Amino acid sequence: MAKSKHKPLLVISFLVLFFSLICSSFAEIIFEERFEDGWQSRWVRSDWKRSEGKAGSFKHAAGKWNGDPDDKGIQTTTDARHFAISAKIPEYSNRNRTLVLQYSIRLEQDIECGGGYIKLLSGYVNQKKFGGDTPYSVMFGPDICGTQTKKLHVIVSYQGQNYPIKKDLQCETDKLTHFYTFILRPDASYSVLIDGRERDSGSMYTDWDILPPRKIKAVNAKKPADWDDREYIDDPNDVKPEGYDSISREIPDPKAKEPHDWDEEEDGLWRAPKVPNPAYKGPWKRKKIKNPNYKGKWKIPWIDNPEFEDDPDLYVLKPIKYVGIEVWQVKAGSVYDNILICDDPDYAKKVVEEVFANREAEKEAFEEAEKVRKAKEEEEAQRAREEGERRRRERGHDRRDRGDRYRDRYKKRRHDYMDDDYHDEL
Repeated sequence: MAKSKHKPLLVISFLVLFFSLICSSFAEIIFEERFEDGWQSRWVRSDWKRSEGKAGSFKHAAGKWNGDPDDKGIQTTTDARHFAISAKIPEYSNRNRTLVLQYSIRLEQDIECGGGYIKLLSGYVNQKKFGGDTPYSVMFGPDICGTQTKKLHVIVSYQGQNYPIKKDLQCETDKLTHFYTFILRPDASYSVLIDGRERDSGSMYTDWDILPPRKIKAVNAKKPADWDDREYIDDPNDVKPEGYDSISREIPDPKAKEPHDWDEEEDGLWRAPKVPNPAYKGPWKRKKIKNPNYKGKWKIPWIDNPEFEDDPDLYVLKPIKYVGIEVWQVKAGSVYDNILICDDPDYAKKVVEEVFANREAEKEAFEEAEKVRKAKEEEEAQRAREEGERRRRERGHDRRDRGDRYRDRYKKRRHDYMDDDYHDEL
């Protein structure tokens, strides 16, 4: 019996699957919220700003358009309000572990000005009083205001002080669902992903002003006297050709001919006009060659910063105990969903792919909603135009009626006046 040629391939596939299962078994999902049945038992609505009448509320909704109408999140309601809600999670420390924070948000409204970020909280939190003054360990997500501010916040807390990322990261501003992912690793490196694709990456050492820089420029350094920064030099072996300087810049035009009516007695001796000499190459210069002593362009050197003191725990956050949403929005309508805290970037990516399997359906639903909205706006505009035209016509009728009344009164007064003159004459 012939042996299968595909057996080695099957073995390799099995091993890949086996090791992927082994690796995934070590991954830990700390908290995952899809806002399915029972979500209210995990989340506490804050009373922050409620006594001032400025507290907004969340509703369980899929939103105006969604790839899956049964896939619901929590949506901000009521314009110009503060929104605050939080959930307690199993305590998580990222010491020697990767932290992955991910969630999705759909800004269905013309938000005008407002946040769409999320927070990780440490220590004890009175969830009924959770608000803008509550300390946090991480604040991550979009913040939009007008046409200028479209910021993606990445703020981390270190020794009780908040430090925003120095980079100008931009968020998405359309009205579709977008995933935001923040990954923080034990080597203090990080990545920011949008919709599963890396948007930026770097290190906490360089992209936050938490610690002084490791290296600084030696501002008092001077270029050494023997530093040769000439990349090319004149070829010392190049020799000027004999007779080079005797080559004239111009020569008589060899194609010129004496005019047939030229009279030497009257016009003088005819000379051909001058033209540029093709043999003339300009002033002689030696050829350039690579400088064998070239050391490159001198730059101020970097030196160790005497004020730098390393902290190997720079990346370590206070143990995370809560996840919260606390935002202000001029226009409400944002749908939060798919909140995930784990230590496995691959699992986070799978969640994005799973939700985005319905991406096209969401786009179609959005486009249909846009058609309805534009049709409604056009209908309202048409009604407004018709109403304006009706009012103009009415004003025109009123003006004509007033004119007729003025003319009638004028005629009457004139008639009465003429009658008075007639009687006076009699």
